[in-house]
Amino acid sequence: MLARLARVEARYIELNDEMTQPDVLSDHVRLTTLAREQTELGELVGRYREFLQAEKALEESKAMLREENDPELREMAQMDIEELSARMEAIGAEVRVLLLPRDPNDEKNVIIEIRQGEGGDEAALFSADVYRMYQRYAETRGWKTELMSLSENGIGGFKEVIFEVQGQGAWSRLKYEGGVHRVQRVPATEARGRIHTSTITVAVLPEVEETAVEIKQEDYRIDVYRSGGHGGQGVNTTDSAVRIVYKGGTPDEIVVVCQDTRSQIKNRESALNVLRARLYAREQEKRQKELGESRLAQVGSGERAEKMRTYNYPQDRITDHRIGQNISNLPVVLDGALDRLIDALVTYDNAERLKALGMGA
Repeated sequence: MLARLARVEARYIELNDEMTQPDVLSDHVRLTTLAREQTELGELVGRYREFLQAEKALEESKAMLREENDPELREMAQMDIEELSARMEAIGAEVRVLLLPRDPNDEKNVIIEIRQGEGGDEAALFSADVYRMYQRYAETRGWKTELMSLSENGIGGFKEVIFEVQGQGAWSRLKYEGGVHRVQRVPATEARGRIHTSTITVAVLPEVEETAVEIKQEDYRIDVYRSGGHGGQGVNTTDSAVRIVYKGGTPDEIVVVCQDTRSQIKNRESALNVLRARLYAREQEKRQKELGESRLAQVGSGERAEKMRTYNYPQDRITDHRIGQNISNLPVVLDGALDRLIDALVTYDNAERLKALGMGA
C-alpha cells in the first residue's frame, strides 16, 4: 500500500510542476483538467504524508523507550507509542477507503422516481411523505430540487413523482436510497386504528450527458397532450405534457411522462433526460451483473415482501434491512435528517468493497 501511495504522491508533485509551465498556464482546458486531477489526489496525499510523519515519530519514541532509563521519560515514550500506533491505524483505514476506485457518477445530479406500490391511497400518501423527506434533505445539503412530473391521487398522495436533485455529490449520497421502502402505520382513513403495511419504490438515477447515451429518433415516439392535475390554469389548458415511448429493440417499452411546466419544450427536454438516465442505469446494471458485482440497493416490484427499509410509526423506528441498522426519532428523519442512515450505508458499502478487493481489516 505504501508503494502505491508513494506513486500517488509522485504524480501529485508532477502535476504541481506541470501546472506552472507557461504552455499549460495558457491552455485553460488543460489547466482545468490537471487541477481537477490534483484536487482528487490531494486528500490521499495529505493522509499519506500524515502517516509518514506519524511513522517517523513512532520510530523516535521507540528509540527513546529503548535508550532511556528515566521512568518518567519511558512512560511518556510508551504513551506516545500507543497514541501514534492508534493514529497510524486510523490513517491506514482512511487511506484504504480513499484508494477504492471512485464512482464516476459521485459528483453528478440525480433523478429520483417515487411510485406507490401496494397499499392504495396509503402508499400514495407515503410517496408524498418520502418526496418531502428528500426535498428537505436536499435543502440541508444546499442542493436544489426541480419537479419534473407528478401524478396525484386526489387526497394529497402521489401515485408517481419524478424530480431532479441538483448539487455537488448528490449521487454519492442518494444512490443508496433506491429500492422498496415499507411503511407501517395507522392511516388517517382508518377508523378502527388498525396498522397497515404499504410499500413504495424509489429509483435513483444519475443524470447523464447527451453524449453518454445515444438515443435514436426511430427508437422512440413522442406524444403531447393537455396536462392534468396540479399546476395551475396555464399548465392544464395547453398541450404541454410530453410522453415518450421508447422501444429501441428492447422487450419492454420504456414510458416517460413529464408535464410539470407550461413549456412543451422544457417537458420534452426533461423526459429525454429521464429516458437517458434510465437507459444508462439499465446498461450499468447489466455490466454489474456480468462482472458479478452486487448492488447495495435495487428497485423491486413494490411487493410488501421486498423491502430495503421499513418505517415503523408505532415503534418510532426506521430499519434499514440491508445493514441491520435501526434508528429512532422517525419524524426527524422524515423531516430530512437522513445523514445518520446514509453514513451507515456508506461505511457498509466501503467495507464490502474493501473486502472484495482483499483490503479489509
